Amino acid sequence: MRAGKVRYTGCSTFASWQLVEAQWTSRHHNLNHFVTCQDQYNLLQRGIERELLPAMQAYGLGLVPHTPLAAGLLSGKYQRNAPMPETGRLTREQNQASRWITDANWPIVERLAAFAAARGHNLLELAMSWLAAQPLVDSIIAGATTPQQVEANVKAVNWRLTAEELTEIDKLTRRGG
Repeated sequence: MRAGKVRYTGCSTFASWQLVEAQWTSRHHNLNHFVTCQDQYNLLQRGIERELLPAMQAYGLGLVPHTPLAAGLLSGKYQRNAPMPETGRLTREQNQASRWITDANWPIVERLAAFAAARGHNLLELAMSWLAAQPLVDSIIAGATTPQQVEANVKAVNWRLTAEELTEIDKLTRRGG
């Protein structure tokens, strides 16, 4: 950073205590500090809301979430009790499939898909727009294997969710309904 080759730094998958310690150390020793965190965050994986997001907010950091579509489960191309799409990531990568395709996730995915459809949108649009509506999210890391997927991801964030919709989404993503 002193040489001007790096403008900003961030961390990835830090526990909240590690982030706080790093921020304190940088301030105490007059060093450059992190300005962003990269962590897994999506409608099915919201664990960072308990401790990491509040720590980030306290230190003024932004979030760059990865795995926004839960390895594809939130893309809308997977259906419970239906054949897996041949080209899907969850079809190819069994370790990802066993992590995301669970009895606990299916009801949530189905509730979210119905919520989006009732408003003229699809599940992918909901997943990406929800992330874009989160106050600390600076950018979203979304993988794509085709130009059409890139376009769909970019277009998806055009849905501006209302405060009421965000509240309902919070209810829909609770485990157990």
